[in-house]
Amino acid sequence: MKKLVVLALFVLPAIVLASAGHGEESRYFAQTGRESDYWPRVVNFTIFVALLYYLLANPIKEFFQGRKAGIAAQLKEIEDKLQVAKDEQKSAQARLDESSAKAGEILADAQNEATLLANKISEANVAELALMSKQLDEKMTLEERKSVREMIDTLLSEKISNDDIQITEAKVVDIISKKVA
Repeated sequence: MKKLVVLALFVLPAIVLASAGHGEESRYFAQTGRESDYWPRVVNFTIFVALLYYLLANPIKEFFQGRKAGIAAQLKEIEDKLQVAKDEQKSAQARLDESSAKAGEILADAQNEATLLANKISEANVAELALMSKQLDEKMTLEERKSVREMIDTLLSEKISNDDIQITEAKVVDIISKKVA
């Protein structure tokens, strides 16, 4: 129904204006008693604007209110997303700080462990060196004794002969009894 009224409002003035002919100004004056139709046109225009306002005001208001509500909803959604992003940034920063602290602890623990391992290796090396030194001393004394025995054997074998040693039967029995016992 509204569409029909709006169509009539647009078409009717066009038909009325199209029917006016040229050179009929004197007949207009004879019918109306006026030379110009300015005021009737102003009244018609005012009525036309009032009808347009009556018909289009609510849809236009609803359109702009809907647009305003849509923009407000989008703005609220963007603000919510921004708040979520800020919260995520704070939690990420907290995790980063925690990770940095943990990394510092790990580095300190690794440094302490490296120091302990270095000390343990150093102590093991010192003990190994002491053991090697002791073994060297023992080997040197053993070699010294061996060389002394060899020297004594060579000296004895070269200088003393069987004729030089006089062994009695009592001495032989005494030596054998000591060996057997």
